Amino acid sequence: MQRTLFEEDHDEFRKSVQTFVARTIVPDREKMMEKRSIDRSVWLEAGRQGFLGLDVPEQYGGNDAGDFRFNAVFAEELAKVSVGLASCLTIHTDVVAPYLLDLGTDTQKERWLPGFSTGELVTAIAMTEPSGGSDLGALRTSAVRDGSEWVINGSKTFITNAMSADLVVVAARTSPGKGAKGISLFGVEGDREGFARGTKLDKVGQPEADTGELFFTDVRVPADNLIGEVDRGFIAMMERLPRERTSSAITNVANATQILSETIDYAKARSAFGQPIGSFQYNKFTLAELVTKVEVTQAYVDQCIVALSRRALTAVDAAKAKWWSAEVQNDVLDACVQLYGGYGYMREYRVAQAWMDGFQRDHEGAHRPRPRLIATYSAV
Repeated sequence: MQRTLFEEDHDEFRKSVQTFVARTIVPDREKMMEKRSIDRSVWLEAGRQGFLGLDVPEQYGGNDAGDFRFNAVFAEELAKVSVGLASCLTIHTDVVAPYLLDLGTDTQKERWLPGFSTGELVTAIAMTEPSGGSDLGALRTSAVRDGSEWVINGSKTFITNAMSADLVVVAARTSPGKGAKGISLFGVEGDREGFARGTKLDKVGQPEADTGELFFTDVRVPADNLIGEVDRGFIAMMERLPRERTSSAITNVANATQILSETIDYAKARSAFGQPIGSFQYNKFTLAELVTKVEVTQAYVDQCIVALSRRALTAVDAAKAKWWSAEVQNDVLDACVQLYGGYGYMREYRVAQAWMDGFQRDHEGAHRPRPRLIATYSAV
């Protein structure tokens, strides 16, 4: 079905993103996968093209588009290449950006947003901890006020952009004993004394997504690095869930759609028993079911994008989009691997890479295992 979400401006913007992807990312993607990181040149070029500052006011070097549909186009085109790539860049544009824009002081905006928009300042958000996962109520990283500074101690894990981030939004406990009501957010620059990066994690999939551990040992940040109000960090994070969940859903559907399209082309070209494998009745039924699932899911996600742009999307509806799109993505990738036969298990094939990349992202960029892996390989 034809999508009615986008207008002419969005279509022209998509062409620009496609050109950026084709020229800047695709030629070097294999190298980035081997290095397990995205080259800073990609960030800088994205900044030059105006893709990183879509929400940032012009006075800080952004575009001030004021329309999340542009963010959706950017995320979709990245996800067509890989969900790892989309994960890293949309953590910056869709997840961190609202914290700086909505909660940042004028001083913080002047200090951080120009570099944010150009790609000179890459960002991450650090919530998950080794001991408690994403259970923020059990968060142990602490921030203690000491005069005009806060002293931060603790560790984080599964953090996207951990190794490359120049600024990390850190969730830390400022009021012990108050559970989720005692959490605050801080901007921690990467060159602060006591701030250390641990192991670059070797994941099953999304190799180009820079995921790692962060350690804070008596890290001192000035009081004006507090983002938002003291003890209101949990509320701030919950208020931004609709956007973060929608961003994940966009990525899920776009990736599934692209891999399914490539699989359909493969099924038309690959022959067995004297005819294209796509002409076999079982495969026809399978592909028809997958196309239907993807298109229906896309329609729901599109409505979420519209609602989000109007500031009318609820956290519940966004959660539905994220969960269901992840389910559909998994169904599509599992089936596509099967349709490729033995080649579906070869790492050189994009369908195999996408299947390994089949991790779902939570609101801070941590990667969730696929709920099921049903594909099997047999050689006769």
